[in-house]
Amino acid sequence: MNITNNVASSQTNVDKKKPKVAIYCRLSEEDRNKENEEDDSRSIQNQKLMLTEYAIRQEWDIQGIYSDDDYTGADRDRPDFNKILNLAEKRQIDIILCKSQSRFTRELELVERYIHNLFIEWNIRFVGLVDNADTNVKGNKKSRQINGLVNEWYLEDMSENIKSILQSKREQGLHTGGLALYGYLKDPDKKGHLIIDPVAAEVVREVFNLYNQGIGKTAIARELNNRGIPNPTQYKLQRGIAYKTPKTRLGTLWKYSAIASMLKNEMYIGNMVQGRYGSISYKSKKNKPKPREQWVIVEGTHEAIIDMDLWNSVQNKINKNFKPFLNGHIGVFAKKCKCEHCGYILKSSKSHNDRYLRCPTRQVNKNECVGCFISQKVLERIVLKEINEMIDKYLNKDKLEESIIVDNIRSKKDKLEEEIAQYQANLNKQSKAIKDLYLDKANGVITTEQFTEFNEHFKEEKENIEKLLKQKKSELIKFKDEQDILKSKRQLLEKYINVTELSREMMDNLIDYITVGVKDPITKKKPIKIYWKF
Repeated sequence: MNITNNVASSQTNVDKKKPKVAIYCRLSEEDRNKENEEDDSRSIQNQKLMLTEYAIRQEWDIQGIYSDDDYTGADRDRPDFNKILNLAEKRQIDIILCKSQSRFTRELELVERYIHNLFIEWNIRFVGLVDNADTNVKGNKKSRQINGLVNEWYLEDMSENIKSILQSKREQGLHTGGLALYGYLKDPDKKGHLIIDPVAAEVVREVFNLYNQGIGKTAIARELNNRGIPNPTQYKLQRGIAYKTPKTRLGTLWKYSAIASMLKNEMYIGNMVQGRYGSISYKSKKNKPKPREQWVIVEGTHEAIIDMDLWNSVQNKINKNFKPFLNGHIGVFAKKCKCEHCGYILKSSKSHNDRYLRCPTRQVNKNECVGCFISQKVLERIVLKEINEMIDKYLNKDKLEESIIVDNIRSKKDKLEEEIAQYQANLNKQSKAIKDLYLDKANGVITTEQFTEFNEHFKEEKENIEKLLKQKKSELIKFKDEQDILKSKRQLLEKYINVTELSREMMDNLIDYITVGVKDPITKKKPIKIYWKF
């Protein structure tokens, strides 16, 4: 009798075995109100409390509480969401309990895949508390599908709204990115505005200057790495700005691609450049590049790190597609020397540790060009000598001040200023005459016919004077510009007084191009002509 009772009692305990439940919570965009990034939001706390109390009342065995904070309902990479799916697939739980179906997922595709198919196959019950989504209730499937469809529409509408808001901010020149570009910081006092990060900005300036001096992109990256300067990702990690640690050591190094991207980024000249990438769809995190005409570029939104002269010089070099030597330096004469006969750019070659420049046309077809050939060392000596002679000629300040050009400019400028003053005085007289004419007509001193006749005459004279005045002012600006050009030339040339070594920077600043011809059979000299930039 006792044995029978014990068996019955044991059977009753088996029958009353509690189902295992996993509670899942998610923070939605519309109710985020965390006080700081580390704390669970109140929304998550409320969900946990509500769902825990419900599970206890149902006498379910709570296996764990899982939550994803700061994730959207369309995100398939939620950590705890995927943990729940893994538990379900391994049949380690019996029930998944959420506040609502939308907290589990807003994608109709996932609703169908998991809630309506795989969960049933795995014998997993899904319960959404507030929207009565329950896979154990017959006839509940249609309402769940409707909820899924509504949630899908919500995702699409929300995606479009966010895109519209971001586009509007971008068109206003406001920064919308999560992190500021290397070299800048988010302005704490003005949302959407960038300010210069002095430490990183100094590295940016160095990169531009090194490239402008003829150092290749790979060589620049190597130089920064050798000096232990952290790359943008590592720098932000050290400053506590970013939180994503590179997976490998290579992720902390400067690379060719980082230098190349930096040198072409208009953000460094004060222009806000955004919208370069667009999402494939509202369901995917993957982005694809947009054509440049679809970018949003607003000029002058923040302080520039790179001035326009340096920027233009660097872009000019990039567009010419210089190929550096093995040491990482761009050749002094790269893209600067032409064959006198066919006009093609001379190519650099190396023989017995010396470099030579030769005509490429002659190499591919002897009948097309007589060709030319010159040692780079020889050409360097010739060009350096020409530069020093030119500087001696134009930088003798006494002769420069007494030169005919400067005296002529000064004389014409002084004369123009006198003429402008005279024209302005005549213009003032005409304006006064017209005013006096109105008073004479008002006082009855002259008739209406006389007023009309005099008024037309004065107005015609005034218009002629105004045209002449505008023309003279334009001429004056031209002469002032010529003086400024002379001044800037002088300053540029002073920079290279007594120089003993030819550099790429000198070539770019002083010389447009050089032509090289074939050696004269009599004089044994090669015709070399320098075309200066001024």
